[in-house]
Amino acid sequence: MLEKFFKLSENKTTVKTEVIAGITTFMTMAYILAVNPDILSATGMDKGALFTATAISAAIGTLVMALWAKLPFALAPGMGLNAFFAFGVCIGMGMSWQFALTAVFLEGILFILMTAFNIRELIINAIPSSIKNAISVGIGLFIAFIGMKNAGIIVANDATFVHLGDMKSAGVLLALGGIMITGVLLALKVKGALLIGMVLTTIVGLPLGVTQLPHFDFSVPSISSIAWKFDWSWVNSAEGIFTMITVLFTFLFVDMFDTVGTLIGVSTKAKMIGKDGRIPNVKQALMADSIGTTVGAALGTSTVTTYVESAAGVAEGGRTGLTALTTAGLFILALFLSPLFLMIPAAATAPALVLVGVMMMTPIQNLDLEDFTESIPAFFTLIMMPLTFSIAEGIVFGILSYVVLKLLSGKHKDISIIAYVLAVLFALKFVFM
Repeated sequence: MLEKFFKLSENKTTVKTEVIAGITTFMTMAYILAVNPDILSATGMDKGALFTATAISAAIGTLVMALWAKLPFALAPGMGLNAFFAFGVCIGMGMSWQFALTAVFLEGILFILMTAFNIRELIINAIPSSIKNAISVGIGLFIAFIGMKNAGIIVANDATFVHLGDMKSAGVLLALGGIMITGVLLALKVKGALLIGMVLTTIVGLPLGVTQLPHFDFSVPSISSIAWKFDWSWVNSAEGIFTMITVLFTFLFVDMFDTVGTLIGVSTKAKMIGKDGRIPNVKQALMADSIGTTVGAALGTSTVTTYVESAAGVAEGGRTGLTALTTAGLFILALFLSPLFLMIPAAATAPALVLVGVMMMTPIQNLDLEDFTESIPAFFTLIMMPLTFSIAEGIVFGILSYVVLKLLSGKHKDISIIAYVLAVLFALKFVFM
């Protein structure tokens, strides 16, 4: 049955290879089960409910990828997108988490429609490549900053805004040790380095008093406190509508490039791209993250996207949806092990955040630093994200500076119609908000 459905022989793989690949993918991305609740709980959402929502949304999105697209890619609530949800929309803009969930739900619906009518590829091609590359780098810096802040490595300071934390505290020392341990594991190319590093750091935190042993109740935490909690009050004012449009566009924009970039990168690694340059079943793959995002918002979590850690499974030989099916099954199994994940302290999740930030720096090598009409907008994009504690503001500054610099430098032909429209909308944002 598996051979017939997934065409294993045709893809030069076996059940054993696919299962091992699926386990490897899960090991490399299972940190999201601890990190996502840790980040989103900053909004006031229940951490246990967030764990359940994270696991179920990851399982559903990955199942769609496995059974419909039949590709070896796994999905889960995206890093960076959850940071924008918590620290950008809720804490930074002062909006409720119900408002943010509504934006994610609308994003999922729009993505389903955009994928059905092939609009996503059109928009992607219209955005400057320098901005695309800088967004990944900026989110990486932002995520690393959040990790260091949560661990106490960086603290607030009235005179200098930020300052080095107490380097003698157990939490800071544990986080720094975790970064070193996990970094060594990554350098040695150990499978599941992020998860292993997180587990080791958590264990070391027990005698230090940083890690607290939970009550080992292996029942699945209820999601009733966060499921289907949407806020539609924003439709009653022009400011509310404009705020929703801004937030919604940011979710759309970041998720769009995250998913497409991952699909292209991992498919290239797996040598799955055809001679015509197309990814097999790409429309179904894009629909998987659209459905995952919509369902995830209904369950109570941030945007679901395709994970670049899928490359680990592909490196183990995964070539079909059976790899993704295995990963989805492990996410379902993880539902019953919530205490083990929720006991992980911020000092242990910080290394994963910092090192995922490092991984997201890769596109910086694609920036043309000699052309200042490209490098300055890219710089504004990546530097404004951590400095303003907002992914949205980084994108705003990037697009605005790109359009202005290109116009004043006589390179107006480089600007797309969509870029002009976005620049006007962002300029209006500064005027009216």
